[in-house]
Amino acid sequence: MFPDHIRNLALLTMDEAIQRRVRLCTAESCTGGLLAGLFTEFAGSSKFLDRGFVTYSNHAKAEVLNVGGDVLADYGAVSEPVARLMAEGALEHSRANMAIAITGIAGPGGGTPMKPVGSVHLACARENKSMLHEMLSLGEIGRHEVRIATIEAALKMIRAQI
Repeated sequence: MFPDHIRNLALLTMDEAIQRRVRLCTAESCTGGLLAGLFTEFAGSSKFLDRGFVTYSNHAKAEVLNVGGDVLADYGAVSEPVARLMAEGALEHSRANMAIAITGIAGPGGGTPMKPVGSVHLACARENKSMLHEMLSLGEIGRHEVRIATIEAALKMIRAQI
């Protein structure tokens, strides 16, 4: 399911995090739990992965991660403020000390001129550190390709925050 370079990066990330006693939770929208699923392909992932939230709908983002309806209305689900709130909410509702949040438009539909297909926001929160944010503009490279590229970017962001 995952290319070898992604699997290798995930294993390296997990090993480094375990050594530094980092526990992760994920808050995923457009990747639908693929990042959490990637980590669970490896034995010992329970030492690193606390839990994963798949909050695909706006209602789920609000109900599970406390993303305010006003923020969703003002900025839309695919935005920096929503990604940041998703990461904060995931930390609050877990026993992890790091959270990665992903929200985007994988396509093939759903894009707009302001937020085209391939637009993705990632945020990574860690206790006692500044939150990281990145926006990806991947374009219409295909749904699977958008999701894989997003997971690769998330792994790199997690490593930067470890």
